[in-house]
Amino acid sequence: MKIIGADWLPYALPLNRPWQTSRGELNQREGRLLRLQSADGLTGWGDCAPLPEFGISETSATAFAEECAHLDLIAQQAELPLNAWLSGEAPVSNLTVNRNFGPILKCAPDALADAAETGFSVLKLKVGIAPVNDEIAALHQLAKSLPAGLRLRLDANRAWNFADAENFVAACAGLHIEGLEEPLAEPAPVLLQKLQSTAAFPLAIDESIHLLDAHFFRHPPVRRIVIKPARHGGLLASVELALRARASGIEVIVTSSLESACGLLACAHLAAAVAPDAVHGLATADWFAEDTGSKPAIVGGQLQLPTGPGLGFHAFKSQASILAPATSPDAPAS
Repeated sequence: MKIIGADWLPYALPLNRPWQTSRGELNQREGRLLRLQSADGLTGWGDCAPLPEFGISETSATAFAEECAHLDLIAQQAELPLNAWLSGEAPVSNLTVNRNFGPILKCAPDALADAAETGFSVLKLKVGIAPVNDEIAALHQLAKSLPAGLRLRLDANRAWNFADAENFVAACAGLHIEGLEEPLAEPAPVLLQKLQSTAAFPLAIDESIHLLDAHFFRHPPVRRIVIKPARHGGLLASVELALRARASGIEVIVTSSLESACGLLACAHLAAAVAPDAVHGLATADWFAEDTGSKPAIVGGQLQLPTGPGLGFHAFKSQASILAPATSPDAPAS
């Protein structure tokens, strides 16, 4: 394929509400879109949005954007949605996703009711921010008003020592917990395995990607991994990781890294290719007050994937948050 044009379009997108990270609150998302033009008149898109809090460096985010833009063009040439090109299977048109609320201490019962009424089956909450006993009390209070069919996915972002994590997991007994991500500040496999043996729900590895070696997959210490494709440098590396996990009996969840609509679509196509029946962390578009382009709709807790060829991203032509094209000296070529 011959590439005849490549440019970068920087963006700075305000958020509707702060996004809680391990380093504090994020109120704006910055990044840049890569636009590739092919000789046969096609346009491919990629999203580069580094975020150190998520372990996403400038290098890995750039690699993700470059590969995505090229794969967008390749899938368009093949006249396949990107998820079908990645999987070799029939296209997937929708994905189940979780609602992402934020810190558990800020979650009121009406947020639970709203999630259930709008069709979500899983609500994700951040823990590990306040003292562990305060969060346990909040969890039990929420459990009293949890609507039927709604479960809680919790993310501790490596906040606890083993004793606090063990205390929290024990306090979850009998509650409708769907999973707990990154409970340990020092996530040694032997400690994760010990903790997992006491939990009735999956523990998950997210940012602790240094653990994902051959031994991890031979003797999985947890039941789930969370894949953020920008952290792994691209969609193809993420497909390989997902296949290794599933071959080892490990559940796979795909989440966005709070990219703009372009990156979110890439994550959604990956999720559809590697784990179409899972509940993914991809309902993040509503955090943005502005976006780079058309975002996938969510109906009844289901993200609606584009069914046309390629990524299916359409950039807004008049978007105040996207600046003038900035051509990189090392922009991708053919």
